Amino acid sequence: MVAKTKLFHHHLLLLLLLLVSSLLHLSTTTFAIGVNYGTQGNNLPPPSQVANFIKTQTIIDSIKIFDTNHDILNAFANSGIAVTVTVGNGDIPSLANLNSARGWVAANIAPFHPQTRINRIVVGNEIMATANKPWISNLVPAMRTIHKALVLAGITNVQVTTPHSLGILSISEPPSAGQFRRGFDRAIFAPMLQFLRETKSPFMVNPYPYFGYSPNMANYALFKRNRGVHDKYTGITYTNMYDAMLDATYSAMRKLGYGDVGIVVGETGWPSVCDPGQPACSMENAAWFNGNLVRRTSQGKGTPLMPNRRFETYLFSLFNENLKPGPTAERNWGLFRPDFSPVYDAGILRNAQSGGGGRQRPRPTPGSQWCVPKPGVSDQALQANIDYACSNGVDCKPIQLGGACFNPNNVRSHASYVMNLFYQTHGRQAFNCDFSNTGVLTAANPSHGACRYI
Repeated sequence: MVAKTKLFHHHLLLLLLLLVSSLLHLSTTTFAIGVNYGTQGNNLPPPSQVANFIKTQTIIDSIKIFDTNHDILNAFANSGIAVTVTVGNGDIPSLANLNSARGWVAANIAPFHPQTRINRIVVGNEIMATANKPWISNLVPAMRTIHKALVLAGITNVQVTTPHSLGILSISEPPSAGQFRRGFDRAIFAPMLQFLRETKSPFMVNPYPYFGYSPNMANYALFKRNRGVHDKYTGITYTNMYDAMLDATYSAMRKLGYGDVGIVVGETGWPSVCDPGQPACSMENAAWFNGNLVRRTSQGKGTPLMPNRRFETYLFSLFNENLKPGPTAERNWGLFRPDFSPVYDAGILRNAQSGGGGRQRPRPTPGSQWCVPKPGVSDQALQANIDYACSNGVDCKPIQLGGACFNPNNVRSHASYVMNLFYQTHGRQAFNCDFSNTGVLTAANPSHGACRYI
């Protein structure tokens, strides 16, 4: 009887452990919207206010900082916000030495973790683009040594990786042909990916469609309706540059035999203000790109080559930073101004509140305007609008047979319903009703019969 009781308790304990493990796994696979928290400004709020704002006013659940700023690490203690810290580029050669790495961990990680949820250390920033041979040659050794130093310090839940620009690829189009730069593929990326596989850490990449923008590819870069770009090797037609960039990275990893290693998006975003003569840059484009990115990340649909894969994603950046050098765009990547007011609506605020003074964020009154097709627009263009809206989060069941808005059964009526629903559910900004210049806002409610427009 005693033996059976012990066996029962043993099985019960195993069941509980499996349940906890499953819950932990689920908690790490839900979508994560992070933000890069830069500090190159003389008007930025103190870290304690930033931590409180992120926790209470936004859906952001993780931050990435570009150093190991101890004030920030202290401010985020017990916040529940995950923090990724960065090793300075110049420290990489010395940190390939175990004693140096142990000292770095003792000074920058151990005093704060686990009260501050440091979940990841990134070694340097886009090192492969620096052409600095000592940094490049010591990158993987430093990653391995820092990991060993963490283990020796009894810290086993902090990952080590390094972020990359898309310049690491010698071929990125079509995405299925993605390939790492020759010479670095076997010497650097194969051992790096092997380390990441061994430590269950992700490959971090910084895809920026903004830098691939051209006027004739504007819609492709901005998640807007377009003809797409065909990959002749897979038969896939890509409708946005962001997916293509991620799939090109995945293809390069798979060619080396490491398609199983996860991918994290360390940086991506769009500036809201630029110098004159830069058509890519506008408040509208920044809101459209980041708003769609947040929505896509929350849906977890993945990419054509990585369907249903969820990508932890860090937007760039939290604030407009007025001391950043370079062109105007460099100082205007922020989602928020230093007073916590949103630069534009990116869909990351809770309860439509602006953080600074708790003011209600300006927003059109529901139902005050509706989005409908312009007169004279062809059925072909309107059908394309239907296809676009229905594949981007709009519930199109009401226009299907038996639905409340099926009648009148014509393309214009169906397009009117879904175009308006897209506009109403994507922020009620004028550009949400553009549809390649085929939509227009009206104050006349188009509802009819049982078909009710929100």
